Amino acid sequence: MSDEFNPTQWVTTVQAGILTGYSPITLRQFAREGRIKAQKLGRDWFLDKDSVLAYVQEMERLGTAKHDPTRKRNT
Repeated sequence: MSDEFNPTQWVTTVQAGILTGYSPITLRQFAREGRIKAQKLGRDWFLDKDSVLAYVQEMERLGTAKHDPTRKRNT
């Protein structure tokens, strides 16, 4: 992990799932795709809590538009 790792700012996929309602599998996929800021240590993913919450907020803001295939992503 990098020097910027601060345990109070990072959560596991299980903890993020409890916060958001997303499954840990989905959150790991988002991390691999770069949709949320994450770091992998061994086999475990640690997700930036602010990034996870910002992603959820953005999806709520988009509503049904998040399913539009022509929508531009910020990735």
